[in-house]
Amino acid sequence: MSAYSQMLKGIMEGCILAIMEKQEVYGYELSQLLQQYGFPHISEGSIYPLLLRMQKDKWILGKMRSSPSGPKRKYYRLTPSGQKALREFRKNWQGLSLAVDRILNQSYF
Repeated sequence: MSAYSQMLKGIMEGCILAIMEKQEVYGYELSQLLQQYGFPHISEGSIYPLLLRMQKDKWILGKMRSSPSGPKRKYYRLTPSGQKALREFRKNWQGLSLAVDRILNQSYF
C-alpha cells in the first residue's frame, strides 16, 4: 500500500461525513464529488466498504429511492451519531493538521 493510500484511509470517513452534512448522496455521486474536491484516485470500489462500515456504526443511514434515469439508488445521509463523529473528526483534524504543518514548515509557536 502506498503512503498516499495509507494517509487517505484515515481521512476518507471524515471527508465523506462532511459531504453528507451538506447533502444526501448515492455512492457514484459521492465518488464524483470526492474527485471534484481533489481526490482523483478514489473509486467506487473503495467507497462502498466505507459506507457499509459507517452504516454499521450508525453514522449514516441509507435509503433506496427511484432514479430519474435507471434503477433505484441508495441515498445516504448523516444520523445524529454521524454528526457527532464529524464534530470529533473536525476537532482531531484541526490539531493534527496544525502539528503536521508546523513540522513540515518548520514553524513553531
